[in-house]
Amino acid sequence: MAKTDYVQIRRDLHQIPELGFQEYKTQAYLLNYIRSLPSDRIEIKQWKTGIFVKVLGRKPVRLIGYRADIDGLPIKEETGLPFSSNHEQEMHACGHDFHMTIALGVLTNIVENQIDDDMLFVFQPAEEGPGGAEPMLKSDIMQEWKPDIMIALHVAPEYPVGTIAVKPGLLFANTSELFIDLKGKGGHAAYPHQTNDMVVAACNLVAQLQTIVSRNIDPLDSAVVTIGKITGGTVQNVIAETARLEGTMRTLSAESMTKVKDRVKALVKGIEAGYECECTIDFGSGYYQVYNEEAITAEFMDFIRSETNIELIECKEAMTGEDFGYMLKEIPGFMFWLGVNSPYGLHHSKLNPDEGALETAINMITSYLHFKGNKK
Repeated sequence: MAKTDYVQIRRDLHQIPELGFQEYKTQAYLLNYIRSLPSDRIEIKQWKTGIFVKVLGRKPVRLIGYRADIDGLPIKEETGLPFSSNHEQEMHACGHDFHMTIALGVLTNIVENQIDDDMLFVFQPAEEGPGGAEPMLKSDIMQEWKPDIMIALHVAPEYPVGTIAVKPGLLFANTSELFIDLKGKGGHAAYPHQTNDMVVAACNLVAQLQTIVSRNIDPLDSAVVTIGKITGGTVQNVIAETARLEGTMRTLSAESMTKVKDRVKALVKGIEAGYECECTIDFGSGYYQVYNEEAITAEFMDFIRSETNIELIECKEAMTGEDFGYMLKEIPGFMFWLGVNSPYGLHHSKLNPDEGALETAINMITSYLHFKGNKK
């Protein structure tokens, strides 16, 4: 078989980023490639815009799962690359084009050189929102093909090619979106006493929300409450009848997330009473923490140290959110950072990972799966 050009595959996928549950071109591209592989060794099932691919092993004892997310972000690309996004205002700014390409490479290698155990490759939509991991996990297909172990990676622009970063235990935080709408009584700027000004109410609420972390969370714990967007009013001489806050919340424990949400509710009730207005709260999409199973992760780290030339970094936990956490909540496994050496970070319009990391990741993961999948 001719050597597959994974760089070209990555570039093809990079040009067709699609938002969550709209990955139709992406799904078609992936299916076209997967169906080119020997059909006697694989089973393919579609789920919404996602794909399950089961690779039959020689003498399976368990099912090893490998997940790659496939969606893009609503970001206008500014890399200037000749293979930039063909979709205006959409970009693979989180490296999911890399994730898919690496998964295809590993899939190809495992089909061509079977391991003892069965494998399940999960091409998951909507990681960036509204969240595809949890419903995909609950699907009839994945309940039938439920892995014994789950593995995934995420590109890391801050690390050089040839390195991976991982740690046992908590890797990524619990996350939740936050949307608060305030409704009062608008009116002429010259008659403020006849109104309930929602710009003033919203500004006071933003200030109060900043006390949650400093006064309600254990100083030895960590949490973030960020309001990234505030809107209100129409023109400069009309007092605003409505305002809206949009933000994010992140914690290192599920218990702290519950506490943060309870405090948000309490503070909003106080704003309603103090400013004689009505408020609604929407916590939007929320992702469960990514928790790497201790023993499996330690074994993986030992394998990297002893069997590869890759530099292993034992990293700290991050406030990043990843819905792979829902899969790890039910299935033991791990996620790791893959160094891709880019001066621009995740979700940046100029993110351009080093394509040299593709071969590094494909070879390393394939080697690990032969180690893990043939080990009894």
